[in-house]
Amino acid sequence: MTNKVDVLDAVVVGAGWAGLGVSHALKQQGLSHHVLERGRVGETWRTQRWDSFRMNTPNVQTVMPGDSYDGTDPDGVLTRDAFVALLEDFAQRNSLPVEQNCPVIELAAGPENGVYRLTTSRGKLAARNVVVASGSLNVARRPQWAAALPPSLHQIDASDYRSATDLQKGAVLVVGGGQSGCQIAEDLAEAGRTVFLSTSRIGRLPRRYRGRDIMIWLVQSGFLDVRREQIIQMLGRIPARGVLGSTHTMSFQSLSARGVVLLGRFTGVQNVGQLTFTDDVDDHLRFADEASANVKRQIDEFIARAGIDAPAAEPDPAEIVTPRLPNPPIHTLDPAASGITTVIWCTGFRGDFGWMQLPGVLDAEGQPLQEDGVTALPGIYFAGLDFGSTRKSGIILAIADEAPRLVGRSSDAGHAIPAAGSVP
Repeated sequence: MTNKVDVLDAVVVGAGWAGLGVSHALKQQGLSHHVLERGRVGETWRTQRWDSFRMNTPNVQTVMPGDSYDGTDPDGVLTRDAFVALLEDFAQRNSLPVEQNCPVIELAAGPENGVYRLTTSRGKLAARNVVVASGSLNVARRPQWAAALPPSLHQIDASDYRSATDLQKGAVLVVGGGQSGCQIAEDLAEAGRTVFLSTSRIGRLPRRYRGRDIMIWLVQSGFLDVRREQIIQMLGRIPARGVLGSTHTMSFQSLSARGVVLLGRFTGVQNVGQLTFTDDVDDHLRFADEASANVKRQIDEFIARAGIDAPAAEPDPAEIVTPRLPNPPIHTLDPAASGITTVIWCTGFRGDFGWMQLPGVLDAEGQPLQEDGVTALPGIYFAGLDFGSTRKSGIILAIADEAPRLVGRSSDAGHAIPAAGSVP
């Protein structure tokens, strides 16, 4: 006798904000589906964020599809735990079919054309469509020199950092001057730790500008709507997101004023265990300031075009702080002599998609090949990718548009979500 397996309309992999947003859109269309989550709802937010972490979007923008903010602090920001609670509430309130603690082990083509098989820790599922929303920033990257560091140094990634009290006593070297690196360096400095920060050539943003939260302006002005391909055309690559403090403007200047020792880019380890850095801190400060000025200029132009009655530009908090730079610049650093006991790598992340055994959906580095979330295989989609379609992609406020677009792909494009059936 042949056992038949019910074929779902769709399976969503991942129950973060992207996966839950897609599930919400699927449910609105009356489509049968499951959301498979390796841990709990919002697992990455629970386990890969530090204790003092806060969102970078204001409360008025930190909302799920169909919801709107009705609280008393629209310009406030959610803590890590409050954001997880928001996701849990959204899933429960909308009765979304989330299966927690159910990791996907393999995704492969099924026996029938157009059907995909998913092997999970609880068994097998079949679906005509699979939306991968497991995140593209959940596996830490470390430079090749990490293995050459003295064994006496304790090394962790940004995703493993929780608080200063969890670290060994002593100074800390934070490598990477992006969002995580700067926020973790500030958290450590506030805890009284001696902090060395290896900076990067990354832009920054003021927290507020001309009377509004900067994120409000970025949405209204269309800055976040710039397409991925346009960004690559302009810059030759997808850049790291600009540094944005959750509650205040953050900059290399402000960090140095808190006592953080600014270093250039980390370049390796000499034979005697000396850490080496480039002499480019001044360039990194200048680049970040220029990036901030460029964004503000675009906002000014938008305000003028739209005829918005906005307050005059206030002084940039970063530019009224005189940076405290090592003199002479530090090119080499002896960890033992400097009292460094811990190195925190804030050098980027990638997605973990090794379980996808499908041709043509991943590149040579195992990362998604997609356009606007759609792959070359009918019925295989990605949701929530950082810079997946536009600058807005990868930010919670993007899923309200992204989810219904993926669910409602037109049939003439060959990616429509059909009705369920069964296969042997």
